[in-house]
Formats: sequence, structure tokens, C-alpha cells
Amino acid sequence: MYDIQNTLVSDLVTEVQFLCDLNRCKGACCVEGDAGAPLEKEEIDILIKEKENISPYLTAKGQEAIETQGVFVEDHDGDDVTPLVKGKECAYTIFDANGVATCGIEKAYEAGATGFRKPVSCHLYPVRIGKLRSGQESVNYHEWKICTPACTLGIQLQVPVYKFLKEALVRKYGQEWYEMLDEAVKRGY
Repeated sequence: MYDIQNTLVSDLVTEVQFLCDLNRCKGACCVEGDAGAPLEKEEIDILIKEKENISPYLTAKGQEAIETQGVFVEDHDGDDVTPLVKGKECAYTIFDANGVATCGIEKAYEAGATGFRKPVSCHLYPVRIGKLRSGQESVNYHEWKICTPACTLGIQLQVPVYKFLKEALVRKYGQEWYEMLDEAVKRGY
């Protein structure tokens, strides 16, 4: 465990090898599961504000889910998450010609239609952030069978989770935090 600027980072985040292999998993993390992607409070405000800018980049089913459910819903644990399309994929999911699921919000971002890239929980996956009673956040690796191809590719190319997620971790915690984690890993504590 690494204690970096009020976060506790699991050893698995630095030890597990991981590199998304969308050609093999087909973006299953956007489709599988029993709830949408976790949202931070400020992300809900952004999704409300940017709804009209993002909507053209979504599927008709996704647009309908958002119109009927809202830009977010509360899951069975009481957490705010993205809505699902008929209990399946995230309402913000789009599919390319090869059937690979990707993010419509990110597509809108890449097109310059919005300044919001996508929920940070999606950007950080397979890392999940938890809140501790101490006020600290926990940074944990979430193991999911659908990510087996990512682990296989990560092992082949020797890419630990935290390096695969450098951009997302910097987005969440900042460059200094990431450099402190990287240095702690290099020192072995």
C-alpha cells in the first residue's frame, strides 16, 4: 500500500500488468455489469449543462434512455451513475463498425463539441476510487473477468496498471501526485 497525498494506493495498482485490448474485449466494460459508471457530483452538473452538445454523438437508444431516466440515476447502493439502456450498456455508449463499444461523450469531446472528456471513473478503469472514514481516498484495482485480454496484453508488454492509467491518474490527482507514486514504486515502498 502506498500513502500518497491523502490517498491509499493498493499494491495491485502498481503490480498488475494491464493494457486495454479493445479488439478482443470489444469494450465490454461499457456494456456489462449491473449499474452505470460512477459519477462525481460536478460531473452531473456538466452532463446536465452539456447534454445538448453530447446528444448528437449518442445512439437513438442512448438518447431515449437519457430522456426518460435523466443524465444520471441512483444505483442500488445509492451512488450516482450513468443510466443504462434497458439494463445493458451505458446510455453514453456508442459502437463502431466492428461492434467495439466506446464513449459517445469522448467522441463529442474529440469533435470539439464539449470540453468534458468523459466521467473520470471511466477514464480510470480498471481503477476504482473509494472513500475511507479517515477522509482519505482508496485507489484500488478492480479485477473483472472481461478484462482478461487486457491483463494478457499488459503482461506481454510489461505495462503496470498505474502506467497504463497515467493520463487518467494525472487528471484525477495531478502530476505531482503521479510523480510521487512513480517514485515510491521505483524505491519499492
